[in-house]
Amino acid sequence: MGARARQLARVAWVLGPLGLVGLVGSAVWLATTYRGVSVSSDSMTPTYTVGQRLLIERVAGGEVRRGNVVLFSMPSRYQGRPVLQRVVGLGGERVAQNGGPAGPTQVNGRALAEPYVRDGQANGGPAYDVRVPRGRLFLMGDHRANSNDSRYFPSDHAGSVPAGAVEGRVVDDVTRPVLIAVAGVAGLGMAVAGLACGITALQARRQEAALRMAGMAGWTVSR
Repeated sequence: MGARARQLARVAWVLGPLGLVGLVGSAVWLATTYRGVSVSSDSMTPTYTVGQRLLIERVAGGEVRRGNVVLFSMPSRYQGRPVLQRVVGLGGERVAQNGGPAGPTQVNGRALAEPYVRDGQANGGPAYDVRVPRGRLFLMGDHRANSNDSRYFPSDHAGSVPAGAVEGRVVDDVTRPVLIAVAGVAGLGMAVAGLACGITALQARRQEAALRMAGMAGWTVSR
């Protein structure tokens, strides 16, 4: 094999496998870590509107924090359909609101800043004062006057949702998934470049072999 063919073959053996690893790894990561959903109601307005596409990161319920918007499903609520709501109270916390629509939500006796609620109304529904059981979450929509959330299920564990019902949380900063996708595209480019180098190296080998055969034939005739 000539020097050019050997060099191309080495490049192919480096770029090809690295590119495939990057492509497959990125695809698997994105498929297992994220999913897309569409907003189906206005219970989360003005934060999210009907028809808006959102990116959901698959996380365990124990990983979510107050203020996260989560996707969850429960057979006993909403006919088992996945629903988007915001985490207001965590297990062990006391969550209360009894000051009218504009009164603040209180967590452990302290007012919770909620700039995301529609029209500045932190309630717009029934008054409540509950202790969230351990391992569960108290959830509400951002449009408090039009959200059938934890406030309306007081007899079911104080309206809370088991942390295990969480399927994921909304990703507002898509920097990481975009970078992973870019890495996958780069991997595809490397794999294609490696394949091209491999094909070129094979063609060069064939040309070199043909030239050798031609040279041997000429040597035989002249002899």
